[in-house]
Amino acid sequence: MKGNALNVSVLASNGSPASPAGRAALHRGAVLGHPIGHSKSPALHRAAYRLLGLDYGYTAIDVEQDGIGALVESVRSDGDWYGLSVTMPLKNAVIDSLDALSETAAVLGSVNTVVTERSGAAAGTLTGHNTDVAGIVNALKHAGVGAAPKAAILGGGGTAVSAVAALAALGAPGVDVYVRDVAKAASTADVAEAVSLPCRLVPFDGAAAALGGYDVVITTLPPRAADPLAEALPEGSCEGRFLLDVAYDPWPSAIAAAWSARGGSIVPGIEMLLYQAVEQVKLFTPEGTFAPAGTEADVINVMCDAIGLARR
Repeated sequence: MKGNALNVSVLASNGSPASPAGRAALHRGAVLGHPIGHSKSPALHRAAYRLLGLDYGYTAIDVEQDGIGALVESVRSDGDWYGLSVTMPLKNAVIDSLDALSETAAVLGSVNTVVTERSGAAAGTLTGHNTDVAGIVNALKHAGVGAAPKAAILGGGGTAVSAVAALAALGAPGVDVYVRDVAKAASTADVAEAVSLPCRLVPFDGAAAALGGYDVVITTLPPRAADPLAEALPEGSCEGRFLLDVAYDPWPSAIAAAWSARGGSIVPGIEMLLYQAVEQVKLFTPEGTFAPAGTEADVINVMCDAIGLARR
């Protein structure tokens, strides 16, 4: 899967790689995406590594699709990186630069986590994983979503396939995926078939009038892309229904505010970010780090503190 190096275009960096003592951290990590200045991943990860006593730095790097290959190759060659978080619009683009994929990432064709092997004969090997599925499942469960929800997804991109897999894990009987271009969402339907979840690709027009008929709606659209639906939601149509908006900046989004005003329950995208980050920390840290009882709960709590969420 390893691709040729491309010209890197690192536009900005958010945060410092320094350790809590002020010196350069021994091991490096980062979240990649475009744009990336709003990302709360550095706060989440740094809080976890401080608690765990690990000399891990973590930054945010703004990189576009034509620069991802060169950046990943530099991570491979530098030898001091433990891994990368990957966000939009790079979840598919990064795959060609990797050596291997986890089973879930391979089925979905979407990677949000890259783990580097730093020792032994496999040193330099980069493996892609997907923790978005666990992030969505745990965020919905924490909000009180029950088993086998009637569900819809807005958008058919890299995060939509993770939402499909998450709904399959929750036992949904099927999913309607609302997209602007049905032809471009064929891969989402393919993933649904692979995880044995009946799927319909539905034209985006008219989505607002239909959304109140679902137990759970997951919008995987970029920030503000779902705003036009907000005013079109019928009054009272969202009572007893859940909306997860994976975009968390700005917050509340227009559709989240409208959903709440019409009686619905909101699952903030920051909840998904929290839970997928916990799974990333497990992948990035040495085996056995989470073995002591209570470690995961402690990590979740310090992560919540770092971004102002109520403790779990």
